[in-house]
Amino acid sequence: MTETMEDEISPLIGGEIEEVENENDVVERKIPEVEIHLFRQGKGPVVVFKSALGGYEQDQLEVRELLDKHGLKSIFAFNHQTRLRGVPVRFHPRNGRSLLSYRDGAVVYLDGEPKDSLVQPVTRILIGVALITLMIVIVSRDTPEWMKKLNFSSMNFSPWILACVVIVFTRMRKRTKDFLTKRGW
Repeated sequence: MTETMEDEISPLIGGEIEEVENENDVVERKIPEVEIHLFRQGKGPVVVFKSALGGYEQDQLEVRELLDKHGLKSIFAFNHQTRLRGVPVRFHPRNGRSLLSYRDGAVVYLDGEPKDSLVQPVTRILIGVALITLMIVIVSRDTPEWMKKLNFSSMNFSPWILACVVIVFTRMRKRTKDFLTKRGW
């Protein structure tokens, strides 16, 4: 390939570090970078920043670094005008760089899915177990001694009622995942 053809193609595909001479005849190396507008679940942009491109050709986005820095479990291409997610941004498992290449100076819109907190699922499980235990204690035929001392309930239910409550609780839990997330759980 001739030099003129390389000069015409390189701005399109990116991938080269430019050498720029300033007023003092000092050669500076310009690292290619992209401007990223990061949305979180379609809301935002939460953060707008510039990110250097990496890899051998200097045209790959450092995806794993973005995920770790912003607490995301995955990122997607995003159309900011229609507020719709596109395909997930895939990255190489070894080096964490994007499989697609990006051009120097490009503006990239990404939508991120936040990582799940460990506190919330543990809290939900503990509350669920506590409620089921409380129902078993209340509904069982032989009330434990500590429960008799509290005089919490003087009635006895059959085990079928308890089984129905557990089934309804688990079915409601599966059907109301969005209900709980809308209320901050």
